[in-house]
Parts: sequence; structure tokens; C-alpha cells
Amino acid sequence: MAFRDVRFVHIDIAAPPAAVAAYLRDARKLPDWAPNFGDQIRPDGDNWIMRTRTGPFRVRMVQDNDLGVADHWVTPPGGGGELHNAIRVTENGAGSLVVFNLYRQDGFDDARFDEDEALVLADLRRLKVLIEGEA
Repeated sequence: MAFRDVRFVHIDIAAPPAAVAAYLRDARKLPDWAPNFGDQIRPDGDNWIMRTRTGPFRVRMVQDNDLGVADHWVTPPGGGGELHNAIRVTENGAGSLVVFNLYRQDGFDDARFDEDEALVLADLRRLKVLIEGEA
């Protein structure tokens, strides 16, 4: 198996890393900061179901931790493989650095990968506004 292309999409947020990571791990907040992914989420046992333009995605969130890990996994409608979205929150001076590991999905040409990156960056910018607005 070959390595997949990855881009590290990041943003600085003027809030403590623990608070940023906790916000990211709260599945109920996912539609607020990531509307490019989906607009509604509801619990489904230990997981969540996110309403997206392409149908319901199953979402699994990482457990609470003190390491700045805020990962989530999504399974597209109709099954298929589970996609891992790795997100790390680390200290950066007086605030936090949030890094989203964006992997190129199968079948994405350069233009589609660029579009995916732009959507993730827009979501991270929204996250920044939401968190800094609460501080």
C-alpha cells in the first residue's frame, strides 16, 4: 500500500489547548464549526449520525484525553471504509495551534484536493471565531 498525499491544514486560536481540544471532541458542536461536512448531528448509541449533503454519516469521536488529540472517524452512507480525521491541538505561545491532517481521498484530482483543503480551512476559521467568541 502506498502512502497517501496529506496536507496539514492549521490555524492558531487564542484559547488554551485543553479548552480547544474539549470543544473539538464535543460531537454536538461539530455542525457549528464544520458545516461544510454536515448541518445536524444526533446520538446513535456510543456514536453519532451526521446529516450531510450526501446522506447520513456515522461519526465516532475520540475519548476525552489530556494529549490534545481531537480525532474523529466518519463512515460514509452505504458503508465503505471508515475515514480517520486526525486533529491535534498543541500550545502555541499564549494560545493553541490546531492541525488537521487532510488526506487525499481516492479519486480526488489536484483540483478536488485543493477544494477539500479550502473547505477544511474555512471550517477551522469558523472554529476560531466560535472559540475566541466564547473566551
